[in-house]
Amino acid sequence: MLRVEQLSKVYPDGTKALKDVSFTVKPGEFLTILGKSGSGKSTLLRCINRLVEPTSGHVYLGDQEITGAGPASLRKMRRRIGMIFQQYNLVDRVSVSTNALTGRLGYLSPWMSLAGHFPRESVGCAHEHLNRVGIGDKAGRRADALSGGQQQRVGIARALMQNPDLLLADEPVSSLDPASARTIMELLKEINEKNGVTLLCNLHLPDLAREYGHRVLALRAGELVFDGLPERLDEQTIETFYGSS
Repeated sequence: MLRVEQLSKVYPDGTKALKDVSFTVKPGEFLTILGKSGSGKSTLLRCINRLVEPTSGHVYLGDQEITGAGPASLRKMRRRIGMIFQQYNLVDRVSVSTNALTGRLGYLSPWMSLAGHFPRESVGCAHEHLNRVGIGDKAGRRADALSGGQQQRVGIARALMQNPDLLLADEPVSSLDPASARTIMELLKEINEKNGVTLLCNLHLPDLAREYGHRVLALRAGELVFDGLPERLDEQTIETFYGSS
């Protein structure tokens, strides 16, 4: 499904965010990625969909290479990759429904995108996804009128509008209270199980990574230091890469 080969990223200030990271992800797998702030988790996900350009290495989605793809090819590949952001990345001043509909922009012609004109079928699909994540009754409200947990549900509905094969979730619960965090994780689990969507989820809490991940990766200072089953992630193992540096 996804293959990452010797992926590295060095930022202009010299920060080595990723160092020769390699792994594969099977179709339908729920992969959780652990690491402290600055470990390279966010950079990894953003390199996969090329919101950040890798310095070196390769990323493949199926038999297509994402790294090095031209603008037209990248646009098509990104249709298959949904993204959920830590800070939601919603347009505050517009409605919940419109925010969800922006997940279809990659499928529209340029003039339709600029005009914000969405086909009736897409509008219906947006309402279905908003109902699925439990906020269909909020469709007409401004996004900034919602709580953090509700805004993250809008972000999930927006990602589902792409009908993705792969979903990247970058610290989707780090800004939420424990109850809201569990609600979001249960939604992601349902999407993974019922829709068969392959999922990569950055987390900072080992307990959540163990509970929801079919497999766990851990990054430390840009290096992949753990790749294994959740049951192998005992406290001693966590301390080796997640304790005090």
